Amino acid sequence: MVDSFTGVFRPGRVVMLGSGETSPSGRKAFEEVFRRFDHPPRLALLETPAGFELNSARVIGRVAEFLQHHLQNYQPQIEIVPARRRGSPFSPDLEDVIAPLWRAEVIFMGPGSPTYAVRQLRDSLAWQVILARHYLGADLVLASAATIAISRFALPVYEIYKVGEDLHWKEGLNFFGLYDLSMVFIPHWNNNEGGAELDTSRCFMGRERFAQLVELLPEPCLVIGIDEKTALFLDLGSMTARVFGNGGVTLIHHGDPHESAYGQSLADQELNALAHQMGSHVHYFQSGAVFPLDICCPFSMPEPGFGIPATIWSRALQQVSQLPEEDFPPPEVQELVQARQAAREKQDWSTADALRSQIESLGWLVQDTPQGPQVQRKGR
Repeated sequence: MVDSFTGVFRPGRVVMLGSGETSPSGRKAFEEVFRRFDHPPRLALLETPAGFELNSARVIGRVAEFLQHHLQNYQPQIEIVPARRRGSPFSPDLEDVIAPLWRAEVIFMGPGSPTYAVRQLRDSLAWQVILARHYLGADLVLASAATIAISRFALPVYEIYKVGEDLHWKEGLNFFGLYDLSMVFIPHWNNNEGGAELDTSRCFMGRERFAQLVELLPEPCLVIGIDEKTALFLDLGSMTARVFGNGGVTLIHHGDPHESAYGQSLADQELNALAHQMGSHVHYFQSGAVFPLDICCPFSMPEPGFGIPATIWSRALQQVSQLPEEDFPPPEVQELVQARQAAREKQDWSTADALRSQIESLGWLVQDTPQGPQVQRKGR
């Protein structure tokens, strides 16, 4: 959005969830995001991290249904971006596939495979548009795999935990490299699914393997562990961070320990010893904590459009003032479209036809495409 006081572009917030995007804590995080809008927010839900799964449409569809039903007071205008795989009809490089990103005010990306997401999105049209929309005020909400994918180095969770590959890191999308920061995000930080028999903390790596992974980092990075059902809100415009949800956030901050009124000491001798070995120290912030980013992340604000092809940035600037509200179907029409799509998937053609007629009676047309149903106002 354009800051009315300075006339400059202010980047949107980045919200990272350790897990639980469709849990009560996830609902509260989305509420916090939606609260700043004085109109129904426009959401684009990106399917990419789960694009390798046969039911990837259902994975992102559950998120859409959750938002539609549990945050209906905000009347979110939801569009799916089925950017599943490069070189396919659902490529993140195809304009008709990624079109909702151009007009999104909130962009969500969530569960799946971090390394798959990186491979599909790196230097893609979808990723370039996401960066442009971020610069122009769109909030990014990232959960689980997506949180890992935007890191400087991405943790290959599936490859290590499921397949048994040797410990290693992959190049990530390095989102915060735009701000001259090297950051690694570890969701599911306090996971305990393994119970007493198996340590599944540190995103299923366990403490012992995680310590080895930290030693394998190719360069010094700020490592941020986000507990499950917990969100970290980063507001780069005001240079503040806030922890929201059920747990806390752990920062392994390279450099000598420093006096700070922020954060708490962490009664984790093993982690403190690991940080000391790295030449680092640990900050811990519980839910509700607010702290300035410069205590851990002294960053450089990039020039608007930095890191984006000039043609993409120019188009983004043109789009920002051309987002008419009347082009988006109201919630009742969206619900009918979703119901019709569900009927079509069940091959209940009579119900689907009846719902199409109902949609048209409300002044909207629905067209079935390989990317899913597209809706537009009659006469457009």
